[in-house]
Amino acid sequence: MYIVSSYSIAVVFTIITMLCWGSWGNTQKLAAKTWRFELFYWDYVIGMVLLSLLVGLTLGNHGTQGRGFVEDLMQVSSAGILSAIIGGIIFNASNILLSASISISGMAVAFPLGVGVALVLGVIVNYISAPKGNPVMLFIGVALIVIAIILNGMASGKMSSGEKKSSSKGIWLALVAGVLMSFFYRFVAAAMDINNFESPTPGMATPYSAFFIFSIGVLASNFLFNTILMKKPFVGTPVSYADYFKGSAGTHLVGVAGGMIWGLGTILSFVAAGKAGAAISYGLGQGATMVAALWGVFIWKEFKGASPKVNTMLLLMFLLFVAGLSLIITSGGN
Repeated sequence: MYIVSSYSIAVVFTIITMLCWGSWGNTQKLAAKTWRFELFYWDYVIGMVLLSLLVGLTLGNHGTQGRGFVEDLMQVSSAGILSAIIGGIIFNASNILLSASISISGMAVAFPLGVGVALVLGVIVNYISAPKGNPVMLFIGVALIVIAIILNGMASGKMSSGEKKSSSKGIWLALVAGVLMSFFYRFVAAAMDINNFESPTPGMATPYSAFFIFSIGVLASNFLFNTILMKKPFVGTPVSYADYFKGSAGTHLVGVAGGMIWGLGTILSFVAAGKAGAAISYGLGQGATMVAALWGVFIWKEFKGASPKVNTMLLLMFLLFVAGLSLIITSGGN
């Protein structure tokens, strides 16, 4: 299988992760013009599973190090399978809430709040489980991002005075999503032998098989979580499975593309964890908050007409995110 050979390559992978995790929401925004997010989300999950298979059968079988994708999948212990599936279930619950928040409050609000909280808590959880990197620099970087999250919340609050009830629901959904999301990565990482991808311990998974099992956990739990949400949506009227099959091929492909974009970022993060460590790999990937906020502000114009004070808050938010992420990157080189 393909294995990252240096920390610098791992950082490049996590930057790609950040771009992928911060950009998939654009597919939901595109589909939302004619398509409910509950229906979009089925295609998103299908895209994730397809990507896990594609990458597993290609990069997962590349080279002579480690174990091949199918070989590795067949030998993963029941404990490893369960851990990766639990990670998928937790992620799915959090991501459905985040998607609902995007549909209510927009990308510039939902991502910095939800994924920002996930970054902070997730770095702490993953570092405690597998310490790697300079903790002082790592957590100073996290602290700067906390301040950036607070600024984003203040800016969104000043923009939502006319839609207070709807915006509050979106903000609370994003915060709950962030708390849940902070735990999914740890469960998947626990299924892998992060310290030795070259000769992984028997019974433990490689990144490629762990990601596939994780994706199956997402798909299986979606039949429960998303079915409930279709019947009792946070906003709007209920939708049915019959509505899903009324969608055009183009609409379905947009959702599949969203899942594949997120999935690509995730598998690169898992692969990078071998050199960067789970805390740093996860933390850098969750810099997606900044990427999503940039999309929301400059492409989707979600802060159009903002006052100079709000624009100043947004500028400070971006600067603090960059500073925080830079410290997280540097922490791994020590």
